[in-house]
Amino acid sequence: MPESFNGDWLDLREPFDARARNGELATMLAAALPARPRILDLGAGTGALLRWLGHWIGRAQAWTLVDADGELLARAFETIRYRAEAVGWTVTAPDRRTLLVHAPGGAWRVEGLIADLNDAPDNLPLDRVDAVVNTALCDLVSEDWLADLADAVAEYGLPFYAAMNVDGRERFSPPHPADALVARGFARDQLRDKGFSGIALGARAPAAITRLFAGHGYSVHRAASPWVIGRRDGAMAAALAEGHALAASAWERRGEAAIERWIRDRQAQAEAGRLSARIGHADILALPA
Repeated sequence: MPESFNGDWLDLREPFDARARNGELATMLAAALPARPRILDLGAGTGALLRWLGHWIGRAQAWTLVDADGELLARAFETIRYRAEAVGWTVTAPDRRTLLVHAPGGAWRVEGLIADLNDAPDNLPLDRVDAVVNTALCDLVSEDWLADLADAVAEYGLPFYAAMNVDGRERFSPPHPADALVARGFARDQLRDKGFSGIALGARAPAAITRLFAGHGYSVHRAASPWVIGRRDGAMAAALAEGHALAASAWERRGEAAIERWIRDRQAQAEAGRLSARIGHADILALPA
Protein backbone atom coordinates (compact mmCIF):
# COMPACT_ATOMS: atom_id res chain seq x y z
CA MET A 1 0.00 0.00 0.00
CA PRO A 2 1.44 3.43 -0.95
CA GLU A 3 2.11 5.91 1.82
CA SER A 4 -0.81 8.06 2.90
CA PHE A 5 -0.72 11.70 3.94
CA ASN A 6 -2.19 13.53 6.89
CA GLY A 7 -5.20 15.64 5.97
CA ASP A 8 -4.01 18.57 8.11
CA TRP A 9 -0.71 18.63 6.16
CA LEU A 10 -2.62 18.59 2.86
CA ASP A 11 -4.77 21.50 4.04
CA LEU A 12 -1.66 23.42 5.14
CA ARG A 13 0.07 23.04 1.79
CA GLU A 14 -3.00 23.73 -0.37
CA PRO A 15 -2.61 27.53 -0.66
CA PHE A 16 1.10 27.18 -1.44
CA ASP A 17 0.34 24.63 -4.15
CA ALA A 18 -2.35 26.94 -5.55
CA ARG A 19 0.07 29.87 -5.77
CA ALA A 20 2.82 27.71 -7.27
CA ARG A 21 1.02 25.77 -10.03
CA ASN A 22 1.55 27.17 -13.48
CA GLY A 23 -1.54 28.84 -14.94
CA GLU A 24 -0.31 28.67 -18.54
CA LEU A 25 -0.24 24.88 -18.48
CA ALA A 26 -3.69 24.81 -16.86
CA THR A 27 -5.00 27.00 -19.68
CA MET A 28 -3.47 24.69 -22.28
CA LEU A 29 -5.06 21.65 -20.63
CA ALA A 30 -8.48 23.31 -20.43
CA ALA A 31 -8.30 24.17 -24.15
CA ALA A 32 -7.46 20.57 -25.04
CA LEU A 33 -10.49 19.13 -23.24
CA PRO A 34 -14.00 18.52 -24.62
CA ALA A 35 -17.01 20.66 -23.77
CA ARG A 36 -17.85 18.72 -20.59
CA PRO A 37 -14.62 17.00 -19.62
CA ARG A 38 -14.31 13.98 -17.34
CA ILE A 39 -11.22 14.24 -15.14
CA LEU A 40 -9.50 11.41 -13.28
CA ASP A 41 -7.49 12.76 -10.32
CA LEU A 42 -4.95 10.25 -8.98
CA GLY A 43 -4.01 10.49 -5.31
CA ALA A 44 -6.60 13.23 -4.92
CA GLY A 45 -6.33 13.51 -1.13
CA THR A 46 -8.61 16.30 0.07
CA GLY A 47 -9.50 17.47 -3.44
CA ALA A 48 -7.18 20.48 -3.63
CA LEU A 49 -6.41 20.06 -7.32
CA LEU A 50 -10.11 20.03 -8.22
CA ARG A 51 -10.65 23.25 -6.27
CA TRP A 52 -7.85 24.92 -8.24
CA LEU A 53 -8.06 23.39 -11.73
CA GLY A 54 -11.86 23.44 -11.86
CA HIS A 55 -11.78 27.24 -12.13
CA TRP A 56 -9.34 27.10 -15.04
CA ILE A 57 -11.61 24.65 -16.88
CA GLY A 58 -14.48 27.02 -16.14
CA ARG A 59 -17.38 24.98 -17.48
CA ALA A 60 -19.42 21.87 -16.70
CA GLN A 61 -17.08 19.06 -15.70
CA ALA A 62 -17.03 15.68 -13.98
CA TRP A 63 -14.31 14.55 -11.58
CA THR A 64 -13.43 11.16 -10.18
CA LEU A 65 -11.20 11.56 -7.13
CA VAL A 66 -9.02 8.47 -6.62
CA ASP A 67 -7.31 7.75 -3.31
CA ALA A 68 -6.60 4.72 -1.16
CA ASP A 69 -7.66 6.60 1.98
CA GLY A 70 -11.43 6.74 2.34
CA GLU A 71 -11.17 9.24 5.18
CA LEU A 72 -9.30 11.68 2.95
CA LEU A 73 -11.97 11.34 0.26
CA ALA A 74 -14.69 12.00 2.84
CA ARG A 75 -12.76 15.08 3.91
CA ALA A 76 -12.48 16.11 0.26
CA PHE A 77 -16.25 16.03 -0.14
CA GLU A 78 -16.76 18.05 3.05
CA THR A 79 -14.19 20.66 2.01
CA ILE A 80 -15.53 20.95 -1.54
CA ARG A 81 -19.02 21.53 -0.18
CA TYR A 82 -17.85 24.05 2.43
CA ARG A 83 -15.70 26.07 0.02
CA ALA A 84 -18.42 26.14 -2.65
CA GLU A 85 -21.14 27.25 -0.24
CA ALA A 86 -18.80 29.88 1.21
CA VAL A 87 -18.78 31.68 -2.16
CA GLY A 88 -22.53 31.29 -2.63
CA TRP A 89 -22.64 28.22 -4.86
CA THR A 90 -25.33 25.60 -4.33
CA VAL A 91 -24.22 22.03 -3.63
CA THR A 92 -26.49 19.01 -3.89
CA ALA A 93 -25.90 15.31 -3.30
CA PRO A 94 -28.04 13.15 -5.59
CA ASP A 95 -26.66 10.03 -3.89
CA ARG A 96 -24.15 9.08 -1.19
CA ARG A 97 -21.25 8.86 -3.64
CA THR A 98 -21.80 12.03 -5.66
CA LEU A 99 -21.68 15.80 -5.18
CA LEU A 100 -22.98 18.35 -7.65
CA VAL A 101 -21.41 21.77 -7.30
CA HIS A 102 -23.56 24.27 -9.19
CA ALA A 103 -20.86 26.67 -10.39
CA PRO A 104 -21.68 29.68 -12.60
CA GLY A 105 -20.17 28.12 -15.73
CA GLY A 106 -21.86 24.76 -15.29
CA ALA A 107 -22.17 21.99 -12.70
CA TRP A 108 -19.13 20.15 -11.34
CA ARG A 109 -19.95 16.50 -10.73
CA VAL A 110 -17.67 14.92 -8.14
CA GLU A 111 -17.35 11.23 -7.34
CA GLY A 112 -14.86 9.31 -5.20
CA LEU A 113 -13.08 6.05 -5.96
CA ILE A 114 -11.20 4.22 -3.21
CA ALA A 115 -8.37 2.36 -4.95
CA ASP A 116 -4.82 1.25 -4.19
CA LEU A 117 -2.74 3.14 -6.75
CA ASN A 118 -0.02 0.50 -6.55
CA ASP A 119 -2.42 -1.58 -8.67
CA ALA A 120 -2.77 1.16 -11.28
CA PRO A 121 -3.44 1.39 -14.16
CA ASP A 122 -5.42 -1.87 -14.11
CA ASN A 123 -7.91 -0.57 -11.54
CA LEU A 124 -8.51 2.82 -13.19
CA PRO A 125 -11.50 3.70 -15.43
CA LEU A 126 -9.34 5.14 -18.21
CA ASP A 127 -11.94 4.26 -20.82
CA ARG A 128 -14.43 6.65 -19.21
CA VAL A 129 -12.38 9.83 -18.77
CA ASP A 130 -10.93 12.62 -20.91
CA ALA A 131 -7.77 13.42 -18.92
CA VAL A 132 -5.62 12.09 -16.08
CA VAL A 133 -4.30 14.59 -13.54
CA ASN A 134 -2.41 14.56 -10.26
CA THR A 135 -0.50 16.72 -7.81
CA ALA A 136 2.67 15.72 -5.93
CA LEU A 137 2.35 12.09 -7.01
CA CYS A 138 4.90 11.29 -9.70
CA ASP A 139 7.95 11.96 -7.52
CA LEU A 140 6.69 9.23 -5.17
CA VAL A 141 6.33 6.48 -7.76
CA SER A 142 8.87 4.19 -9.41
CA GLU A 143 9.86 4.50 -13.05
CA ASP A 144 8.29 1.12 -13.81
CA TRP A 145 4.99 2.25 -12.27
CA LEU A 146 5.05 5.49 -14.24
CA ALA A 147 5.93 3.67 -17.46
CA ASP A 148 2.94 1.35 -17.06
CA LEU A 149 0.66 4.31 -16.44
CA ALA A 150 2.06 6.20 -19.43
CA ASP A 151 1.46 3.17 -21.65
CA ALA A 152 -2.16 2.94 -20.53
CA VAL A 153 -2.84 6.69 -20.76
CA ALA A 154 -1.33 6.80 -24.25
CA GLU A 155 -3.38 3.78 -25.35
CA TYR A 156 -6.52 5.87 -24.77
CA GLY A 157 -4.94 9.07 -26.14
CA LEU A 158 -5.56 11.03 -22.93
CA PRO A 159 -3.88 14.26 -21.83
CA PHE A 160 -1.73 13.82 -18.72
CA TYR A 161 -1.16 16.65 -16.25
CA ALA A 162 1.22 16.22 -13.30
CA ALA A 163 1.67 19.23 -11.02
CA MET A 164 4.11 19.91 -8.18
CA ASN A 165 6.85 17.36 -8.90
CA VAL A 166 9.97 18.07 -6.85
CA ASP A 167 13.00 19.06 -8.92
CA GLY A 168 15.74 18.86 -6.28
CA ARG A 169 16.23 22.61 -5.92
CA GLU A 170 15.56 23.80 -2.39
CA ARG A 171 16.87 26.52 -0.11
CA PHE A 172 16.14 27.59 3.45
CA SER A 173 17.05 31.10 4.58
CA PRO A 174 18.96 32.28 6.55
CA PRO A 175 21.77 29.80 5.78
CA HIS A 176 22.70 27.21 8.42
CA PRO A 177 25.88 25.12 8.78
CA ALA A 178 23.87 21.88 8.57
CA ASP A 179 21.88 22.80 5.45
CA ALA A 180 23.92 20.55 3.15
CA LEU A 181 23.66 17.61 5.56
CA VAL A 182 19.89 17.92 5.84
CA ALA A 183 19.50 18.38 2.08
CA ARG A 184 21.58 15.27 1.38
CA GLY A 185 19.59 13.12 3.79
CA PHE A 186 16.29 14.46 2.49
CA ALA A 187 17.30 13.72 -1.10
CA ARG A 188 18.20 10.16 -0.12
CA ASP A 189 14.83 9.73 1.58
CA GLN A 190 13.01 10.88 -1.54
CA LEU A 191 14.44 7.90 -3.42
CA ARG A 192 13.25 5.16 -1.07
CA ASP A 193 10.37 2.87 -1.97
CA LYS A 194 7.15 4.79 -1.27
CA GLY A 195 4.90 1.83 -2.04
CA PHE A 196 4.82 2.11 -5.83
CA SER A 197 6.72 -0.98 -6.94
CA GLY A 198 10.28 0.23 -6.48
CA ILE A 199 12.45 3.18 -5.54
CA ALA A 200 10.78 6.55 -5.96
CA LEU A 201 11.72 8.90 -8.76
CA GLY A 202 12.14 11.92 -6.50
CA ALA A 203 13.72 14.81 -8.38
CA ARG A 204 14.04 12.63 -11.49
CA ALA A 205 10.25 12.67 -11.95
CA PRO A 206 9.99 15.65 -14.37
CA ALA A 207 12.58 14.14 -16.73
CA ALA A 208 10.97 10.69 -16.50
CA ILE A 209 7.48 12.01 -17.31
CA THR A 210 8.87 13.94 -20.26
CA ARG A 211 10.81 10.98 -21.64
CA LEU A 212 8.04 8.42 -21.24
CA PHE A 213 5.26 10.50 -22.80
CA ALA A 214 7.49 11.86 -25.56
CA GLY A 215 8.18 8.24 -26.38
CA HIS A 216 4.47 7.86 -27.14
CA GLY A 217 4.51 10.84 -29.49
CA TYR A 218 3.10 13.31 -26.97
CA SER A 219 4.06 16.96 -26.91
CA VAL A 220 5.36 17.63 -23.40
CA HIS A 221 5.32 21.06 -21.76
CA ARG A 222 7.17 21.89 -18.53
CA ALA A 223 6.96 24.92 -16.26
CA ALA A 224 8.51 25.81 -12.92
CA SER A 225 6.14 25.81 -9.93
CA PRO A 226 8.23 26.49 -6.82
CA TRP A 227 6.89 26.81 -3.33
CA VAL A 228 7.79 30.24 -1.99
CA ILE A 229 7.44 30.25 1.79
CA GLY A 230 7.89 33.68 3.28
CA ARG A 231 8.84 34.72 6.78
CA ARG A 232 5.19 35.33 7.63
CA ASP A 233 4.35 31.73 6.72
CA GLY A 234 5.59 30.42 10.05
CA ALA A 235 3.38 27.33 10.30
CA MET A 236 4.33 26.12 6.81
CA ALA A 237 8.00 26.94 7.29
CA ALA A 238 8.11 25.04 10.58
CA ALA A 239 6.28 22.01 9.15
CA LEU A 240 8.55 21.97 6.14
CA ALA A 241 11.70 22.12 8.26
CA GLU A 242 10.41 19.37 10.55
CA GLY A 243 9.66 17.12 7.58
CA HIS A 244 13.11 17.66 6.12
CA ALA A 245 14.80 16.94 9.44
CA LEU A 246 12.83 13.76 10.12
CA ALA A 247 13.56 12.44 6.63
CA ALA A 248 17.25 13.33 6.81
CA SER A 249 17.75 11.81 10.26
CA ALA A 250 16.74 8.36 8.97
CA TRP A 251 19.70 8.40 6.54
CA GLU A 252 22.35 10.56 8.18
CA ARG A 253 22.83 8.76 11.50
CA ARG A 254 26.35 10.15 12.01
CA GLY A 255 24.96 13.64 11.65
CA GLU A 256 22.10 13.14 14.11
CA ALA A 257 23.33 15.78 16.57
CA ALA A 258 23.82 18.34 13.81
CA ILE A 259 20.34 17.65 12.42
CA GLU A 260 18.83 18.07 15.88
CA ARG A 261 20.54 21.46 16.21
CA TRP A 262 19.31 22.35 12.73
CA ILE A 263 15.67 21.66 13.51
CA ARG A 264 15.83 23.46 16.85
CA ASP A 265 17.29 26.53 15.16
CA ARG A 266 14.83 26.35 12.27
CA GLN A 267 11.81 26.04 14.58
CA ALA A 268 12.99 29.01 16.62
CA GLN A 269 13.47 31.02 13.43
CA ALA A 270 9.98 30.08 12.20
CA GLU A 271 8.42 31.16 15.50
CA ALA A 272 10.32 34.47 15.34
CA GLY A 273 9.26 35.11 11.73
CA ARG A 274 12.82 34.77 10.41
CA LEU A 275 12.62 31.55 8.36
CA SER A 276 11.82 31.44 4.66
CA ALA A 277 12.25 28.74 2.02
CA ARG A 278 12.03 28.09 -1.68
CA ILE A 279 11.30 24.49 -2.73
CA GLY A 280 11.58 23.75 -6.42
CA HIS A 281 8.81 21.93 -8.27
CA ALA A 282 7.88 21.44 -11.90
CA ASP A 283 4.46 21.09 -13.56
CA ILE A 284 4.27 18.82 -16.59
CA LEU A 285 1.54 18.70 -19.25
CA ALA A 286 1.67 15.93 -21.86
CA LEU A 287 -0.73 16.26 -24.78
CA PRO A 288 -1.38 13.55 -27.37
CA ALA A 289 -0.51 14.31 -30.97
